[in-house]
Amino acid sequence: MHEIKRAIIMAAGRGERLRPLTDRTPKPLIRVQGIRMIDSVIRALHENEIREIYVVVGYLQEAFLTLPVQYPGLHLIENPDYDCCNNISSLYAARDYLSDCMILDGDQIIRNPAVCGRFFERSGYQAVWTEDATTEWLMQTDEDGWVTKCSRTGGERGWQLYSVSRWSEKDGAALKECLQKVYREEKKTNLYWDDVAMFCYPERFHLGVFPMQKDDVVEIDSLEELRQADPSYR
Repeated sequence: MHEIKRAIIMAAGRGERLRPLTDRTPKPLIRVQGIRMIDSVIRALHENEIREIYVVVGYLQEAFLTLPVQYPGLHLIENPDYDCCNNISSLYAARDYLSDCMILDGDQIIRNPAVCGRFFERSGYQAVWTEDATTEWLMQTDEDGWVTKCSRTGGERGWQLYSVSRWSEKDGAALKECLQKVYREEKKTNLYWDDVAMFCYPERFHLGVFPMQKDDVVEIDSLEELRQADPSYR
C-alpha cells in the first residue's frame, strides 16, 4: 500500500475554449456556482489530509499569488514555457515532486472528495466505465485491472480517463526520467504529459484504474458545459 505525500495541480494553460472569460481570469479561477474550480480541487485534497501542494502556473500567474496565503503548505511553480509548449512542460517544471504524488488539473470541479483518497495499491488514473461511444481518452484493462492500452480518440466499452492520477515512488521516479528523455532530449514539446507513460514508454509502467461515478469529477471544456454547470453564465 502506498500513501500520497504531495499533490501537483496543473494550472498554467490559457483556457482558450472558455474565452472571453479567460481573457482576464485563468480558467482554474473561474467560479462555478460561486466556487473557483481550483478551490474544489484543493479542498478535496485537504479533506484527505494532503496539504503539500504544488500549483504549476504560467498564464496570468499573478492571479494565483494569494493561494499560498489562503492555503498554507501550497507552493507555486512557474512554467516559463507554458506559452509555446503543451502541458508536458508543466509537469517537467514540477518533476522534482513526482514521488508518491497525485497529479490533477486545476480546471475541473471535484464534487466527491473521496476521489482524492491518499492510500493506493497501484499507480493509475481515476476513470469512469462507459458502454457508449466517447471521444475522450479511453483505457482498456485486463481481468486483473491493469491498463493494457489507451486510445486518444476514444471508442466504446472502456474506462474514460480523468485528470486525477496517483504515482508511487517507483513510478514517479520513472515518470521523471521519461519526462527528461521526451521533453528535453527528444524535444517533443507538443505532447500532453500523459503521453509519456501511455504512449512513449508504456513498457516502463503498470497502471491501474480507480473507478468512480461520472458526477464525482466535472470537466468543463467549453462555454456550453460551463453554462450547464452554472446557469448564471447563460
